[in-house]
Amino acid sequence: MNGNRRTKKMLWRWRNNPLRRHGDIVEAWVVLAIWVVVAVGGTVVGLLTTHSASEVFTRQRLERHPVHAVLLTDVPRKPTGSWTTIDKISTRVRWTAPEGSVHTDKALVNTGLKAGSRVLVWTDDRDQVVTEPPSPSDSAVEAGLLATGAVLAFAGLALGVGGLARWKLERQRIEQWDREWELVGPQWGHKTG
Repeated sequence: MNGNRRTKKMLWRWRNNPLRRHGDIVEAWVVLAIWVVVAVGGTVVGLLTTHSASEVFTRQRLERHPVHAVLLTDVPRKPTGSWTTIDKISTRVRWTAPEGSVHTDKALVNTGLKAGSRVLVWTDDRDQVVTEPPSPSDSAVEAGLLATGAVLAFAGLALGVGGLARWKLERQRIEQWDREWELVGPQWGHKTG
């Protein structure tokens, strides 16, 4: 019984009611459309974002490869008592590509290493130093976070547009009430007795 009353209360804008106005029906459909757009559109946006991010991370794992490099300069230690969280510093390294060519570039390496130390750096197909690609598990987490952000942004946009539409409908209702009150109000203004 209580559930039936709740359902009727939720659907009051669609029920036949002498106090219901056309704007109430329009608003009910706007709210329903907003929720459908958020549910369906959010799902599509989330899936597309996850798929796109996964493709990018997979391509990065295929195009990037580790190479052993040699430090050309000493890397200072992180200052003691420092409040910084930096544990890597950019410095010059040299490596030999698989085809035998020698390359020099800057790469992020751990602090406190001496010149001549061997480090692992990541390069792309053009022998440019790049960041290490995310592992499959890190990729899944990052793709999920990107998808969540995209879904929230899409939902915020849809709810904002819906809120604007509802605000316009409310303004129209208020203006209509003002016009009707101008007609009816003077009839109520006379004093009795």
